[in-house]
Amino acid sequence: MNASSSTSTTGLQFTHPYLAVVLGGGFTGMLAAAALSEHADVVIVERDRLPRTRALPTDLPQARHAHLLSADGARTVEELLPGVVEQWLAEGARPMPLPSGPAGTAPQGWLPRRPAQCVIACSRDLLDRVLREQVPALDGISVLDGTEAEELTGTAEHITGVRVRDTVTGKARRLDADLVVDATGRDSTTPGRLAALGLPVVREELADRGIVRATRIFRAPPGTENCPVITARSAPESPQDPGSTATLVPIEGGRWLVTLTGGGAGRPSEHADRFVPFARRIPHSVIGDLIADAEPLSEVRVSRDTAGRLRHYEQLRCWPTGFVALGGAVAAFTPDYGQGLSVAAHGALALREAVRRRGLDEPALARGVQQSIARIAQAPWAPATGRALPAPGGRAQSAATRFVRGAVNGVLGTAIGRPSVCRAYVDVITPGAATTRIARPAASVPVSTTAAGRRKPAER
Repeated sequence: MNASSSTSTTGLQFTHPYLAVVLGGGFTGMLAAAALSEHADVVIVERDRLPRTRALPTDLPQARHAHLLSADGARTVEELLPGVVEQWLAEGARPMPLPSGPAGTAPQGWLPRRPAQCVIACSRDLLDRVLREQVPALDGISVLDGTEAEELTGTAEHITGVRVRDTVTGKARRLDADLVVDATGRDSTTPGRLAALGLPVVREELADRGIVRATRIFRAPPGTENCPVITARSAPESPQDPGSTATLVPIEGGRWLVTLTGGGAGRPSEHADRFVPFARRIPHSVIGDLIADAEPLSEVRVSRDTAGRLRHYEQLRCWPTGFVALGGAVAAFTPDYGQGLSVAAHGALALREAVRRRGLDEPALARGVQQSIARIAQAPWAPATGRALPAPGGRAQSAATRFVRGAVNGVLGTAIGRPSVCRAYVDVITPGAATTRIARPAASVPVSTTAAGRRKPAER
């Protein structure tokens, strides 16, 4: 299809011979658009009005809570959008090394030990905002925000586009496209849309432990700017009990973002006066003590839809050409495991590499990409389903506990008399000089200092 065929119905101007429509203007959608931009004009369709100022935070429920982007995920984003890591760091994000340690427990047993790695610590708002600024500046990318996708057009064998509606005026129109990408996240309606075209119902795995998340932002007390990321977990009391967690992430602007999770009778509340007491109830955690006297900068924000979902699109015997689903639309992870951003980035990279090899007009492109995305999502999905492994030895747990206690004491300059991590879960970074020393190998997180390899921003 020649992209010009849809110019008259949209008012958009196209320069490439192909047109791609990306549904969703969040983290995944922006990366998908960047992945396709060298091969097609891209229209990003976003239901909400994107923020027009940096002062407005996102209202996406999951984006309110603690997010850590791994070094592997950051490298993948950098490959898609050179210079993005440099911009994150310039605006206050920090690379932090994580030690190896127990990753946690599941109802059936212990989860795997986490290998040493580096993460990017900042707010999700910062991650998304930088992408929203950089991606639409690429040649050939347009954004239709305040626009909702109503249905896919075409047949069960071939998707030809999407029908969209302006959320303010109600005006509907059709966008014809060579490729439609669903990047709408965990609330994706693709299964129903494909069924409406005659495709079978897709098999879906659900991992729902009834976890509730509550997050509040605090001003970091003077002298604690180098506080490490701290996560503590209480041991589940039964196979049905997900346990409770508290996570403190230092974010840009001299702030702490603290997320609490729990289920059943042990779930956190939206009431501000219950936030600190909940954190203090988690055994061996210092987070409650740290935030007890810290100044709150936000209300408590709660999310209850935290179930993990894995949709097996790759198992459908027939898959339509011209359509791909990726990111949370395929695999939406439970909050505890923090794999969603990296999986989305790898999916977008797989899309770009497939288009480079096959071209947008290759009939087998969409099915091949969907199978690649399924493989990417499968490995991190295993811990989300609670698969058991043998419990680690006590020596490793003791070493982790000693490491964490020393790290927190070093940052805060206080002799905290109790262990700063529970026996089940450890995510900490050493502070101060130790952080600087350990973080240098994390220069493997690419930081672009030139514009080499980056496309010239479009003149608008």
